[in-house]
Amino acid sequence: MADILPLNDLAVGETGVVYALDGGAHFLSRMVSFGFTPGVPVKMVQNFGHGAIIVSLRGTRVALGQGEARKVTVARQGGW
Repeated sequence: MADILPLNDLAVGETGVVYALDGGAHFLSRMVSFGFTPGVPVKMVQNFGHGAIIVSLRGTRVALGQGEARKVTVARQGGW
């Protein structure tokens, strides 16, 4: 089974598949509007361990804060 971890634990270049979203209605609505739905591959583009991260999904790049990224659970898949 793949590792299940928060999105912000992925290293640059790693890919994860969205597993779950953990937050209130406003957070869920916002994430779904960005394209974060279970089963979608997400590639980590930038992650310095602090500040915003940048991920690529569905052909676009999205910036998230560390707190938001912790609420997105992914299954690690390796590099693209």
